[in-house]
Amino acid sequence: MVGANDVVNPAAREKGNPLSGMPILQADRARSVLILKRSLAPGFSGVDNPLFYQEKTMMVFGDAKELLQKVVRQLKAS
Repeated sequence: MVGANDVVNPAAREKGNPLSGMPILQADRARSVLILKRSLAPGFSGVDNPLFYQEKTMMVFGDAKELLQKVVRQLKAS
């Protein structure tokens, strides 16, 4: 799945922050997660994303569109 920072932030399940109650993609329930991001900065809401710090999460820094295009090219070439 592909989603913006706040859209995959499990903090939305907690009360008392700007994301509380927002529907999210439940990426934190996956066995492994790959994050493509330019930096560790929080999303539009300003809420830190605990998904980034889970052991099952891998993070690659860069432009997501460019990184995904590279991955697709590599997969097609193999």
